[in-house]
Amino acid sequence: MKIHCVGGGPASLYLAILAKLHEPGHEITVHERHAAGASHGWGVTFWPDLLEELRRHDPVSARAIAEQCVSWRGGFAYVGERTTAHDGDVGHAIGRHRLRTILADRARELGVRLEYGVEIGGREDLPDADLVVAGDGAHSRLRTQSAGHFGTRVTTGANRFIWLGTTRVFTAFTFAFVETGHGWIWCYTYGYSGEHSTCVVECSEATWTGLGLDRLGHGDALRLLEKLFATMLDGHPLLGRTDIESHALWQAFPTVTNESWSHGGLALIGDAAHTTHYSIGAGTSLALRDAVCLARQLGSTDTAGLPAALARYERERKQALLSVQSAARHSAQWYENLTRYIGLEPRQMFALLGQRHSPLLPYVPPQLYYHLDQTVGRLPSLRRLKQSLGPRLARALQSRRPPA
Repeated sequence: MKIHCVGGGPASLYLAILAKLHEPGHEITVHERHAAGASHGWGVTFWPDLLEELRRHDPVSARAIAEQCVSWRGGFAYVGERTTAHDGDVGHAIGRHRLRTILADRARELGVRLEYGVEIGGREDLPDADLVVAGDGAHSRLRTQSAGHFGTRVTTGANRFIWLGTTRVFTAFTFAFVETGHGWIWCYTYGYSGEHSTCVVECSEATWTGLGLDRLGHGDALRLLEKLFATMLDGHPLLGRTDIESHALWQAFPTVTNESWSHGGLALIGDAAHTTHYSIGAGTSLALRDAVCLARQLGSTDTAGLPAALARYERERKQALLSVQSAARHSAQWYENLTRYIGLEPRQMFALLGQRHSPLLPYVPPQLYYHLDQTVGRLPSLRRLKQSLGPRLARALQSRRPPA
C-alpha cells in the first residue's frame, strides 16, 4: 500500500518504521510541516515497560533510545518552605528532538521517505494514498476537516499551563508548590539530558490573571516565574520559546476524544486521536503504542482489507486507553482542586499526590483516605485487592463516559 503519515512526531515515525518492518513492500512517506531539525518541546517521559516493549518490536531504535535517555527514581517536593521526598519507581526521559532524530534516522534506513517543510492541507493533497495517517497533534488539521465524521469532542481543563526548560538538571521528578497573593502556582520538573530539564508550570485561571501572566511578554513572564521558583531553580534560568510571545503558549489543556478513529482512508494516531493530561506523563508512550497496534493490524494488508484492519486497531486501542484516560482525568482534577490537599503535612500531601489517579479520592476526606491507604499498604491481602480492583473500577467508570 501507499501510506502517507502527516506530522513528523514519534507516532508517525514509529508507525513508519514498524509498518516497513512488517511489510517492506509498503511505500511510506512522512510529511512534516516544519523544517528538518526543528523541534518544539523539551523532554518527554516514559517508563521501563515501554522500553521493553520497544525492544521487542524494533531492537535497533530501542537501543538508541536507551543509550540517549536519562533515568531517575522517586520524587521530591517543595511545598512552600517545607520539603519532602518519596522513593518511587524508576522513570526515564529523553529530549523530544533527540527522540525524533533517532526515529527519523531509523525510518530512512528502512526506506521511508521523509519530507520536511511540506504543509498538507487535507486528504485531497494526497490523492495517490491508500491510507493517510493523521499524526498532526491535538489540533490536527486533517481531523478537524472531518470532525463530524470522527465525532470529535474537545473539552478544556480549568487550569492554565506552560511548557518550559531549565539548565538545572534534576535527578528526581521534582514538584514545587508556591503560594502567592493570588493563589497557588506549581511546577513539575525532570531532567532529560545532562544539560537540561523540562519544567511545566501550572496554576488556576484566577492565579494566572492575578499574577499578570495573561499579559506579560516572553522575558518578563520568565523572570517572574524564576523569582517564584527561585529555591527550586537554585540560580538556574528558565528557558522558553522565542519564536512567539510567552502568553500565547499558556494553554488550558485540551482533552480530545473521537467516536471513530478512521474515515474514508484517513486514520488518527497519537494526540490527533486522543489526549491524556500531561500530569501522568503518558502521551509519548500512548502514541508509540498506537503505532505498534496500527502497524501490527496493517501487517501485509492490501486496500481491500484496510477497513477491517482499521476497525481492529480502533477497538484494541480504545479498550487499552480506558484505565489511562480515567487516571488522567482524575489527575487533572486533583490539581484543579489543589486547595483540598495543600494544607496537609507535606508527607501526607505527597502521598495523596501519588494517589491522585484514584476515582475514590475526590469523595473521601483527604486525611481519612491517607490513613486508610497506609493501612491497606501494610496488609498484603488488602494491597493485592486494591491492585486488582483499582484498574477494573477505573475502566468501568471511564467506559460510561463519552466514547474516546
